[in-house]
Formats: sequence, C-alpha cells, structure tokens
Amino acid sequence: MPEALARLLAQARRGGAKVPNSAGAGLTREAAFEVQERLAASFGPVGGFKVACPPDAPMVIAPIYSSDIHDSPATLSIPAQEAVGVEMEYAFRLIDPLPDTTAPDFDTRLRSAVELLPVIELVHSRITDPVAADPLLKMADNQINGAVVLGHPLRDWRAQDVTCAKALLQAGSNLLLDGDAKVPGGDAFETLRKFALAIGTHCGGWQPGQVVITGSLNGLPWLRPGLSIAGQIEGLGVLKVQLNAA
Repeated sequence: MPEALARLLAQARRGGAKVPNSAGAGLTREAAFEVQERLAASFGPVGGFKVACPPDAPMVIAPIYSSDIHDSPATLSIPAQEAVGVEMEYAFRLIDPLPDTTAPDFDTRLRSAVELLPVIELVHSRITDPVAADPLLKMADNQINGAVVLGHPLRDWRAQDVTCAKALLQAGSNLLLDGDAKVPGGDAFETLRKFALAIGTHCGGWQPGQVVITGSLNGLPWLRPGLSIAGQIEGLGVLKVQLNAA
C-alpha cells in the first residue's frame, strides 16, 4: 500500500489528478511514514519538519521539502481555482548539531542549539478533500504542507516567551488575527523538544539548517489566491507573502 499511495501522491505533485480520500483506507501510521520517506527520496532534500502534539492522538511529524521553503518577502502562485490554508507559527531552526538526546541537560543544550523565527505556512494538499481526509492520509501527504515562508531569525531568544503570542495577521481585507493567540500545546519549545526526542533518522533526521514549525496561532482559514498576506508575532520580524493565481 505505501508504494501505491506514494505513486499517486507523486503524480499529484507533478500536476496529475488529486488523490481520492478513499486512498487512505486501511493506512497505518507506519505506512504513512513510509510514504513520506518514499516521496522525500524523489522530491527532497528535506529542509524542515511540521510537528504537532495533539493531547488525544499520537504526535504528527511530516517533512517539508527545501524547495517549498522561502524567505520573506515571497511571491508564490497556486492554481486560480484552488485555495490554501494560511497559518502563522513559531518555528525553530537548528544551527548546531542536535545534542545527545540522552544527556541530562538535553533541554538546555537544545535551547542553545536553535534560533527562533516566525513563519507563515501555506497549507495546500494533493488530496481531493483534505478537510474530510483521514488524519493518516494527511500525514502521508506531508501533513498537507504547501509552502513555508521564513521571517528573520532571532538568535538570542531567551526573552521571547513561546508559551504565548501576541500577533497580527492579515490576508487581503481579511483580518485573521489581532491580539493574543493560543500557542498549540501551550509551549512551542516543548513541542520542539518532543519532536527532537522522537524524530530519530526519519527522512534523514533533524539536521543543522533545517526548520521545525510548531502549529498555527490563528487556526486554519482557507483563502483563494490573488491577495497579499502580512503578519507579525510581537518580538519578531514582519512576514510578507504575495499569493498569486497561476
């Protein structure tokens, strides 16, 4: 099953038909990770990972390809008839080798090995109906990641409290966020720590230079192309994305 699903998702990435939701029937977590590995071998290298730690479900981990990562300001295009989800998030970039996960001071070492940056993620799926799709099918499709736009990194981020956020996000005339925002899991660094302990060698492991995004501060609004997106998390830099119709 992983080989067949990977082939369908690869065809969709190359402009073919989207994958029907029924393709996720019987998919296991292990098979979803195998699909990710197969696709990364064709579409990589991997430039980062998505991670989420829902309270009532296993951790979500998905690779992000280097080709889908851009610096702000960015201009991106999607088909005019499609929509993307727009999410602003805390992210971390590994700037030194990942510390020994068994070290008693692992948390302290990890804090020193990463820099903090704001990101806007564009959620864009290869699945026919991603909203209704099985969670494992979405994870196999790189957790329906379309692109990530990186803001300016903050190397010394000790003064930034990543258990909370005050932020502004606007897409065209739509004000998506203005004020206090809930951080998924309650602590972006704790989400990162759990990821670092779990990733192992999956899709090459977490390597210096790669980013990890930790979940949306503004939910998941779906928008059509043909608009300008601007956002900022207090204490961090401005993010700008021009989203055009292809």
